[in-house]
Amino acid sequence: MLAYIIRRFFFLIFVLIGVSILIFGILMTFSPERRAAAYVESPQQAKDIPRIIKEFGLDDPFYVQYVRWVKEVFQGNMGWSLVAARPVTEAFWIYLPVTLEMNLFAAPIVVFLGIWLGTVSGIRRDTWIDHSTRILAIVGWSMPTFLFALILLMIFYGYFQLVTPGVLSDSLNLFILDSPGSFTRYTGMYVVDGLLNGRLDVAWDGFTHLIMPISTYVIVVVAMNMRVMRSGIIEELSKDYVITAWAKGADARTVHIEHARRNALLPVITVAGQLVAMSMEGSVSVEVVFSRPGIGWWLAESATQLDMPVVMCLCLFMGVVFVITNLCLDLIYAWIDPRIRLA
Repeated sequence: MLAYIIRRFFFLIFVLIGVSILIFGILMTFSPERRAAAYVESPQQAKDIPRIIKEFGLDDPFYVQYVRWVKEVFQGNMGWSLVAARPVTEAFWIYLPVTLEMNLFAAPIVVFLGIWLGTVSGIRRDTWIDHSTRILAIVGWSMPTFLFALILLMIFYGYFQLVTPGVLSDSLNLFILDSPGSFTRYTGMYVVDGLLNGRLDVAWDGFTHLIMPISTYVIVVVAMNMRVMRSGIIEELSKDYVITAWAKGADARTVHIEHARRNALLPVITVAGQLVAMSMEGSVSVEVVFSRPGIGWWLAESATQLDMPVVMCLCLFMGVVFVITNLCLDLIYAWIDPRIRLA
């Protein structure tokens, strides 16, 4: 197992190098004037673009600029964000907790609910339970995320006035802004920080503002996970080893859970891992509709304003997230199926 982990870490280095070259190659398609924005750290420097082009050698060969860019990234210099009006690195750590907070609640629900619904649907194939879950999956996967978000917003905010968009109620938000010493931002996530500060009202208010975004993301995304699990269960239940287990007198729980579901988990883990990794970039439509200033909202605003340093930073971030996710998936595969360790 140790040798398997070492090999995967070794491959990880080369994948990260390839990702960085690809991202920088995309950056090189823009003019030197546009690429100079990646080295701007203040509004004053933005007024002297020709000097920046000459200082950083943005007309140099590709490999020279690539090495220089990598050095800047390792030093934490990702440029200046016009949208956030601050350095990209500083803005990144402000917007990331908003997206991370939603994912901490949504990701486990997506994974476990999809596995459970898919298992039940596959075991009870062609029953009313199977038909109901399949209809739910088709509707959830076919409906655009922004449309479902707008429907929830119109019902629970426009009609019932139960919750408001944003990450916190206006009254609590103004209290925190006006009294910075009374509330410490440990993580940037209001639910966690509310508990750490002993402010249950802040934690509860932050949680209520997560209900609609989480519901939108879960209902739309869990459908894919469920369909893959259902297909895997149906396929496994038709194999010879399951028929043999029935013939030996194994009970239903042993056959369905310990045999069929365990062997059907590999493709489900792949889909679930990729869905969780994609969620780290923030669901753009969810964050925009519900006015949650996270990674997705920041990316949408930066793309419309051609804020290239932000786009490059988030592309690099997502590349790292997907590489690390694939590494974790490989290790989970080896744990579930020991035969993979010999590959």
